Amino acid sequence: MNKNNKKIKKVTNSSSDRDWPWWPLFPLYPYGKKTTFFQEIIPNQIWGFEQLQGIYYVAVPIRLTVLKVDGGLMLFNPLPPTIELMSDLLELEKTHGPVIDIVLPTASGLEHKISLPSMARAFPSAKIWVCPGQWSFPVNLPLSFIGLPSSRTKTLFKDGLPHEKECEWISLGPIDIGLGRFQEVACFHKVSKSLLVTDALVGIDVKPPKLFDLDPIPLLFHSRERGDEPLIDSQEAREKGWRRLVLFASFLKPIKLSIPPLKEIIMYSFKPGLRNSKSHFGIYPFSWELDWQSSSDELIGINRTLVQVPPVLERLVFPRAKATFVDWLKSISSIRDIKWLIPSHYSAPVRFSKRDVDNLIREILSKEWAPSFANWKFLDWLDRKLVQLRVVPKDPLKLFKN
Repeated sequence: MNKNNKKIKKVTNSSSDRDWPWWPLFPLYPYGKKTTFFQEIIPNQIWGFEQLQGIYYVAVPIRLTVLKVDGGLMLFNPLPPTIELMSDLLELEKTHGPVIDIVLPTASGLEHKISLPSMARAFPSAKIWVCPGQWSFPVNLPLSFIGLPSSRTKTLFKDGLPHEKECEWISLGPIDIGLGRFQEVACFHKVSKSLLVTDALVGIDVKPPKLFDLDPIPLLFHSRERGDEPLIDSQEAREKGWRRLVLFASFLKPIKLSIPPLKEIIMYSFKPGLRNSKSHFGIYPFSWELDWQSSSDELIGINRTLVQVPPVLERLVFPRAKATFVDWLKSISSIRDIKWLIPSHYSAPVRFSKRDVDNLIREILSKEWAPSFANWKFLDWLDRKLVQLRVVPKDPLKLFKN
């Protein structure tokens, strides 16, 4: 399917068409300029809009998925509605009908929530559906206070479900994560046989996503060994940088990575040709061991996209909720004719049959869940520290059992 994905030509090319003025609310790379990659995922049924999001060039794709439903289009997981993105969406509307629903399928992911008010204003006739248990920090504000129109905003399950004849909705959680709850709602689109998820599952391929063709700088930045090395574009550099980005995003601090002394970092910084923001002025605060690549093998599918639970979620969100996660997968396994997985991050679509779901369940039940060794050491330390400080609870399900 990936080979047949149709790249949709862009209507606009101006730099200002990628402006996102609200970026200071959640300052993630690439900040005020959001380049969008638009593709057809399932012919005449599902389309994807991808943008990069990250910190210090640790950037991975985040996806808005558009589904063809009765009466028009449904948007799953909103993204910043730049002029570039809106131009392509308006072209879709001409062929497939208006946007009639916008779905925020997560309760906790700020990167998924931050653009919803702008997206709601961009489509003033669309219904807004939100996952139960929405919360904000540091003050928990009503949804109307953060820009969502109360007259059009509905809560999934409590106020019904959109397009129940065409879509099946499966909730993961709620799980108490201290500041609020983790919960996400998956959507099975029956016509395309596709399961849409937000963060709980991803599929990672050995090749960098096509989105990086529009902005390869994060890959090239992390492909180097020292800050005085120039950013040279090559397929080898891109694939090397991609593996390192996946390790960063999955484990935050992989086992084969160390932070050099400040004196060493400065020694290789500010060299001629690197005195610019694109190369972070040669500041490169990372040191990789020679055999670092082997530590990425468990994450990346070589011959087939590897479906997995993101390690950062397994160790920080689900470490004491394994049974809840497995029950969610069992609900997915009971769906008839499931064929594709479309996550909000990394690759899509990914082949995902009932057999694949059952294999994933068996793998989870047979291995050590949320381990504390190798690449997982930093996540284990962080989780233990958060529990010790009572930021996260020891029993994340107790609150929702009572």
